[in-house]
Amino acid sequence: MFSWLTRIACTWWKPLRRYARMNKDEVDDSSLEDPLLWCRSLDRHSYGEFSFAVVQANEVIEDHSQVEAGRDATFVGVYDGHGGPDASRFINDHLFLNLMRHAREKGTISEDILRSAFSSTEDGFLTLVRRTCGIKPLMAAIGSCCLVGVIWRGTLFVANLGDSRAVIGSIGRSNKIAAEQLNREHNASMEEVRQELRSLHPDDSHIVVMKHGVWRIKGIIQVSRSIGDAYLKRPEFSLDPTFPRFHLPEPLGRPVLTAEPSVCARVLQPNDKFVIFASDGLWEHMTNQEAVEIVHNNPRAGIAKRLLKTALSEAARKREMRYDDLKKVGKGVRRFFHDDITIVVIFIDHDLLGKNQPAPDLSIRGFIDTVGPSSFNMFKDGYDVKSV
Repeated sequence: MFSWLTRIACTWWKPLRRYARMNKDEVDDSSLEDPLLWCRSLDRHSYGEFSFAVVQANEVIEDHSQVEAGRDATFVGVYDGHGGPDASRFINDHLFLNLMRHAREKGTISEDILRSAFSSTEDGFLTLVRRTCGIKPLMAAIGSCCLVGVIWRGTLFVANLGDSRAVIGSIGRSNKIAAEQLNREHNASMEEVRQELRSLHPDDSHIVVMKHGVWRIKGIIQVSRSIGDAYLKRPEFSLDPTFPRFHLPEPLGRPVLTAEPSVCARVLQPNDKFVIFASDGLWEHMTNQEAVEIVHNNPRAGIAKRLLKTALSEAARKREMRYDDLKKVGKGVRRFFHDDITIVVIFIDHDLLGKNQPAPDLSIRGFIDTVGPSSFNMFKDGYDVKSV
């Protein structure tokens, strides 16, 4: 039975959606060259084409992601989980519907609407943690980064928690491609994030601690913003000493993590050619500029896979091995070489954008009525398609 939220969403998306599952045999077959990699070479979205690729490193993949496409809008979500897949899976199931609900209630879409959708998703997941922590206490230690992009009538909105990254490729001087990072990252490895944490917690000398050569919040976690990680946000979810990895030596006086996203809006210009949305596993192995040059200088078809294979080759090189050797390493063990990685490349065809108009001034009805003819969810078992 559909939840009340799903029923509401289905009334907005006309006609009623049909749900179908697509396994790896129905995506571009990458299993012969790497059994932990799958991809979609090229598909359509509202304003052009997109390509995606995913590689698994953990025993259970903790990345989830989705593309929701309609006539006048495109939604992209990349959810990089940690501690388990529960938070990223929950975001995949709820964030987009929360965005639609808030947009419908307010009659518009804006940066504040995105913040409200994130807040509702956080509240929903913490409610799930509260219901289940009695039988699964480590639910309180599961969280996820969350990167979202919405293109609506010529405006790109980007909202982010954690250290995934959205990078736009634009044609600059001398007709060369230039990279611009669209979102702020929230990771304690960055000096500005450590300064922010220290200013918010002036009485806590251990708010950021160098541990094993890595800056961590309370000596535990690198990202300063997430959905989930309830034990670092509310005292009721504190874990006892039987879970030493997540035990805090003193009671939690105030939240040390937040679910408040950084949000921006950008009116797309003719020189903006594509956007790369990717979890941090990609950016560990290449720069923003290297990534946009790969996309710009190669065919669209299979471009996300090309980015992914370039990153994996670099991960192998750092361990003095070849990618062909890395492909033979199984899940779980593969995590010692690279992270789960998700990449979505969204191409922007400006002839489909029409007139660029500030999205907040437009009626939300067109957004609600036209998003959803196709929905692409990238899971461990393959490519999950929802379509009408």
